[in-house]
Order: sequence, then structure tokens, then C-alpha cells
Amino acid sequence: MLEAGMKAPDFTLEDKDGNLVSLHDFAGKKVVVYFYPKDSTPGCTRQACAFRNNYGEYKNLGVEVIGISKDSVKSHSNFAAKQELPFILLSDPERKAIEAFGVWQEKKMYGKVSMGVVRSTFVIDENGVVEKVYPKAKPDTNAEEILAYLKG
Repeated sequence: MLEAGMKAPDFTLEDKDGNLVSLHDFAGKKVVVYFYPKDSTPGCTRQACAFRNNYGEYKNLGVEVIGISKDSVKSHSNFAAKQELPFILLSDPERKAIEAFGVWQEKKMYGKVSMGVVRSTFVIDENGVVEKVYPKAKPDTNAEEILAYLKG
């Protein structure tokens, strides 16, 4: 997994409307990139809604929020519409960004081991460098925790 001080790998992925979005599009701006396992699951919905509820404050700070999962563009479109999500959701079915950021890892659930996305959030500074990492982010507190950090 990427660590603070490392250059964030650039990526270009499709958003919920099929438009291409690249990390370098946000050069000169602080960006919060969060990786989550799956659209419309309980934890991922709570996390997305927490970012939605705090999005105005992120915008006031000049910070963009980007959510990334393996889900399809159509899945993201439905998820964003149902939950009224105002921020960018990117589809990464080939796990390009997911693997580049190191969040595709072994997970254990109910004694079963499988590979999957570990819920993680990265604050990326204006120069594209990872400023802060939240590995194993908690869906209910992640958005507020990052806001508190950003406000100093």
C-alpha cells in the first residue's frame, strides 16, 4: 500500500457517466481518493453518504473527493443516483488504480480467505504526493476524520 510521502500513481478511469477522469486533472488541488469494495453494500453506502453529507465542507476547503471501486459504470450511475452522491465515482474493473495504490489485498472474513479491495483512503496534495493514508478506513467515521485532518 502507498505511504505518505510517495508519489501517487496517475490513473485514467471512467466515471459514472462514462467520462474519462485522470488524477493529473486535479494537479494544483488537494484530492481525497477513497477505495471501497462494492456499491450499495451497507458499509460502502454509509461511507459514501458520510462523504456526501460533508461534501460542502470539502468543496469549501477546495478539496475534491473521488471514490473508486471495481463496480461497472452502470453500477456507479445507479449508486450515485440512489444515494444522491455529488462527488466523482470511478470504475476500475481491471483494478489498475486499485493495484497501483496497493489496496488489492488478501482479506479474511468468517474464516474464509479471498482477495479484495481493502477500504482505504488517501489524501493527495497539490503536487500529486500522498500526504496521509487511512488504511482499513472505518465507513462511519472516515469522512469526518479526514475533514478534521484537513482543517488542521
